[in-house]
Amino acid sequence: MPIQTAPVKLSHTYAQALEQAHDGKPGAARVLYQQLARTDLSDTQRISLLAELGDYPSPQALKLLDAALSNPSAQVREAAIDVSVRLVSNSQRSLLLGPLLDDAEQSVRFRATSALLGLSPDELGLYFAVLQQSAEAFQESLKSQPQSAQNQLQLARLYLQTGDLEPALTALQRATALDPGNIEAALAHIELLDRKGQAEQARGLFAQLLEHNPGSSMLQHALGMWLLNHGQAEFAVLSLAKATELAPDNNDYRYDLAVALHSLNELEAAQRQLTQIVQNQPANRKARVLLIQYWKENGQLQNVQILLAELAEQNPDDPVLQQGL
Repeated sequence: MPIQTAPVKLSHTYAQALEQAHDGKPGAARVLYQQLARTDLSDTQRISLLAELGDYPSPQALKLLDAALSNPSAQVREAAIDVSVRLVSNSQRSLLLGPLLDDAEQSVRFRATSALLGLSPDELGLYFAVLQQSAEAFQESLKSQPQSAQNQLQLARLYLQTGDLEPALTALQRATALDPGNIEAALAHIELLDRKGQAEQARGLFAQLLEHNPGSSMLQHALGMWLLNHGQAEFAVLSLAKATELAPDNNDYRYDLAVALHSLNELEAAQRQLTQIVQNQPANRKARVLLIQYWKENGQLQNVQILLAELAEQNPDDPVLQQGL
C-alpha cells in the first residue's frame, strides 16, 4: 500500500471500520482509532464506534475516550461514560468521570452517577461527597416522575447502592405492584434480602421465581452467581450451565460459567467455554485475556502464542502485549 501523506486519506469507510472492529479482524484497533479521530462523524456513527472501543485498550484509546467525554453532544458523552466502565480501572474511572457529575446536562450527570456508584471511598477519592449529592439528586428526580416499574426499579437500585435498605424495599414493592412479573425487580429484592443477611429468604424467593419462570436464562444466571457468592460453586456451575444452555449466544453467561468451572479446578472445561466465546466473538478481549491466562496455567504455551499473535494483529498496543503476558 502506498505511504500516506498528510492530509490522511482514510483507506476505509466508517462502515468498514465498524465491521472490522466488531468482528475483531486484523488491524481493527488502527481503523477504529482513525475513524474516532474524525471530526465529520454524526453522533450516531460516533456512538456506534465508541461501543467497540472497550475491546481495544491503549494510550490512544484513552485519549479518544477523553475527547468523547467532552464532546458537545450529550448522547456521545453518555456513550463514552458507558465505555469507560469497560476500558479503565475503577480508580481511573473516578478521575475521568468525576468532572461529569457537574455536567450541564442532567442526563449526563445521572449516567456518570450510575457508572460511579459501587466504587469504594478510596477509589472515588475527591469525588466521594459529590457523588453522594448527585445520587440524592438522582433519587429526587426519579421520585418526582410518574411512577413506573422501571423508574421504581432504578430508584431501588440507587438506594441499594447508597445503603438505604428500607427506601429500597418500598421502591421495589411499588415496582412489583406495577409489574408483578418483573424478574429484574425480583432479583433486586433478592439482593436486598442478602444485604439484610436473610440468605434463606433469598433462596426461597429464587425457588418461587424458578417455579414460575423455568425457562428464564436471566434467573438461572442470577442463581448461579448468587450460589457462587455464597461459596457453593458446585451448585453454581449447574445453574450457570443451564443459563448458557438456555441462551447459548450470551457470551457473558458463558464467561461466568468458565470462571466458576475454573474455581472448581475444572481447567479444561473452563478453557472450552472461553474458546467457544473467542470463536463466536473474536473481538471479545476479556474472554481472550482470561483464556491466555488459563492456557498458561496449563502449560499450553503454543496456544498462548496463537492467542497473543491474534491479539497483536487486532491491537498491537494492547497493554497485555506490553506486559509480555
